[in-house]
Amino acid sequence: MPLRFSPVAQRDLSGFTRPLARLIDQFERLPGIGPRTAQRLALHLLNQPSEQIQAFADALLAARSQVGQCQRCFHLSADPLCEICRNETRSTGVICVVADSRDLLALERTREFKGSYHVLGGLISPMDGIGPELLHIQPLVERVDRDGINEVILALTPSVEGDTTSLYLARLLKPFTQVSRIAYGLPVGSELEYADEVTLARALEGRRRME
Repeated sequence: MPLRFSPVAQRDLSGFTRPLARLIDQFERLPGIGPRTAQRLALHLLNQPSEQIQAFADALLAARSQVGQCQRCFHLSADPLCEICRNETRSTGVICVVADSRDLLALERTREFKGSYHVLGGLISPMDGIGPELLHIQPLVERVDRDGINEVILALTPSVEGDTTSLYLARLLKPFTQVSRIAYGLPVGSELEYADEVTLARALEGRRRME
């Protein structure tokens, strides 16, 4: 059972006024942010000019209200099509399939892949109640069939969920195109987004066709 942390307001906050405690609590809700980092961020913001804090708040609200999903690949976008899908210099015959936009951004940092992407929105995980119908799998199949894609590269995390999703996609896509999966110089269970650029670049180059 995962550990649960009590909200900041319920802990001993000696020296913290209630509005500051609420701010720290909100920072702690962010992934990867612990109590000390949350306090440091909150205190840093309090020392900033009102104009800068307002700009921060405006940017946060604008991103929340304006950023949605690309209608083609489901990457984050404020427009109907994301910048990658609108880029006419990218190859349209190869699609790299990733679990979410964080993995897409990690691959883009390698500057090695010049094709298109498709963001699934997660991985198949029956234990978590996530089935194929909850992911952007059907649009991928339709896209491959409609656009005459030459190759689909599966760039999914090497885990039970990633392997399950890759095998499921391979069965669906093989009647339409060649399917390959990137090679991994990564420990099993590691997250794609945290891999360095060189490892990811070599993984793309060393991809293997899925039989």
